[in-house]
Amino acid sequence: MASDAAIPAAAPAPTPTRRTAVADPSMSPEAMRRLQAMAIAQRRRRRLQAWLPWMVIIGMFAVWEAGVHAFNVQQFVLPAPSAIAQSMVKWWVPLLDNSWQTLMTTLIGFGLAVIFGLLLGIAIGSSSLLYHGLYPLLIGFNSVPKVAVVPILVIWFGIGTVPAVITAFMISFFPIVVNVATGIATVEPEVRDVLRALGARPSDIIRKVGLPRAMPYFFASLKIAITVAFVGSIIAETVAANKGIGHLMILASSRFDVPLVFAGLIVTAVMGVAMYVAAVAIENRTTGWAMRGQNDQQLSAAGV
Repeated sequence: MASDAAIPAAAPAPTPTRRTAVADPSMSPEAMRRLQAMAIAQRRRRRLQAWLPWMVIIGMFAVWEAGVHAFNVQQFVLPAPSAIAQSMVKWWVPLLDNSWQTLMTTLIGFGLAVIFGLLLGIAIGSSSLLYHGLYPLLIGFNSVPKVAVVPILVIWFGIGTVPAVITAFMISFFPIVVNVATGIATVEPEVRDVLRALGARPSDIIRKVGLPRAMPYFFASLKIAITVAFVGSIIAETVAANKGIGHLMILASSRFDVPLVFAGLIVTAVMGVAMYVAAVAIENRTTGWAMRGQNDQQLSAAGV
């Protein structure tokens, strides 16, 4: 029996995947036609997905422009996209300077939220005592309106960059903690029991099972946190700052320069979309395995 146990078990025969079935010469002509039709439909779908956001954005601005002219809306109420574009060309230097300030404060606050949110999420997800003990505090912390905290931050740190960084951190911290903690806490008890029986320590379970399982949750929270981090920076800049898109928008509104106000909103939206796209690109490179079932579902729909 000892000699038999020393012999490694034969590796199971590889199960043919759906991709190997595509090149299988024994496949029937009807199945091959279905696969070819599915491949063509997938290529069309990818092209549509690539162009659809641009089509929606262009269509929205076209409807916006036509509606302003059709209903003769005054510029100080709702400027047309053409007027906003003219304002962006006219004030591109202040917009660029202030947008860089907003981007810098947002990234600093977001980076701090990622670091502390990931660490606290791991701690909360790994311990049921911390999970139940800190959750009420986190929920209460997240329920406080951040605009009400900015005056306190101004008293503590003065007018400038620091309140905007802290506000961006506060508003983007909670989604990261909750998602990471959820990803680690929802590891199946059976998996934990098997790993403990094999001699794994709690830190090994977290590092080799909990963290990989939490990564899709983590990147989902990043896509939420990076967008709301801009909200935190803009809130702080509108209340107490001497630079930034929020500060520029307040100055423009005091002069009733509504096109410049909308230009600031559009610049902020562009920065948010750019950061969201960056987060999605990193997610696809690191956790693409989490989405591997989508292609299988599409091929299954073709009857393969």
